[in-house]
Amino acid sequence: ADNAPDAFIHIISNPVNSMVPLAAEVLKQKGVYDPKRLFGVTTLDVVRANTFVAQKKNLRLIDVDVPVIGGHAGITILPLLSKTRPSVTFTDAEVEDLTVRIQNAGTEVVGTKNGAGSATLSMAYAAARFVESSLRALDGDGDVYECAYIQSELTELPFFASRVKLGRKGIEAVISSDLLGLSEYEARSLDALKPELKASIEEGMAFAQKQKPAAASV
Repeated sequence: ADNAPDAFIHIISNPVNSMVPLAAEVLKQKGVYDPKRLFGVTTLDVVRANTFVAQKKNLRLIDVDVPVIGGHAGITILPLLSKTRPSVTFTDAEVEDLTVRIQNAGTEVVGTKNGAGSATLSMAYAAARFVESSLRALDGDGDVYECAYIQSELTELPFFASRVKLGRKGIEAVISSDLLGLSEYEARSLDALKPELKASIEEGMAFAQKQKPAAASV
């Protein structure tokens, strides 16, 4: 905020659902908040969704794109399998199994490593992918899309993850069409995630507000 107020700020440290609202409040206090330049990096959820769908449907991973909306923890992670490209068909059981696996993939990795590590390599890949996309956008590429957790008006929640188009000044467009025509399962899951995501957002904002008087008195 003090040294590079015009930078793209990528937040990947958990809990992302709270850290992004917290960062927004700090940037507001500094008078340099630009919601188009603040991103919660949820790319790992997309990478996992794409990978699991490609494996399940015997598709080339490079061809698969699954938008993931909501947040970046537990049930707030909502892969929109009905919006998968290329178009594929899932049974109800496959949708539920894939959704839960994508939501709990981090726990699965920790279990596989017997508690001795977490998803470090996939997280690094996801971070590198989002940085590369940002650099392409800054360089003028007009076809850069990623999912990210941002200040949003897509729902009643002030922050929400969705697909966005990136440009030289940050977020150029929010792809609202992804939320149209959701399956019944996705619509129910979206309603179910909102209370938890709302609580996380409020927790981050409240923490930033509590720090404000202390910072002012220094």
